[in-house]
Amino acid sequence: MYPLVYHKTLTTEKWNSYPRFQQILMIANEMNRAQNALLKNDTQNAIHAWERAFELTDLTINDSSNVRYLKELLRFRELSGELFLNPDADFSKALMNALISLDPKAWNMLRYQISAISNQ
Repeated sequence: MYPLVYHKTLTTEKWNSYPRFQQILMIANEMNRAQNALLKNDTQNAIHAWERAFELTDLTINDSSNVRYLKELLRFRELSGELFLNPDADFSKALMNALISLDPKAWNMLRYQISAISNQ
């Protein structure tokens, strides 16, 4: 694993101790930050958010407990690279939804929060 730039204090062991749904939600959080920055035409903050998402994605890929999802995680990383090179808010949202759908608990947690916000 390469040296982390944005998550300097995060070790592989610590990351691996998080459940998969939490790993996925943390990556999705960075993707959401990038998407929001894109919508504000703030390319620099979007780039930083994607770079943080890449770091977390690579940590997740290296987590041996995620071997069952390795193909999907690698495809997500590949498409994230494409998004990084060709920013598009709609594609970003679709990619984030695809990531979240990899874990039912992450999907349900996010869906619950969105419906709670909508009902306010």
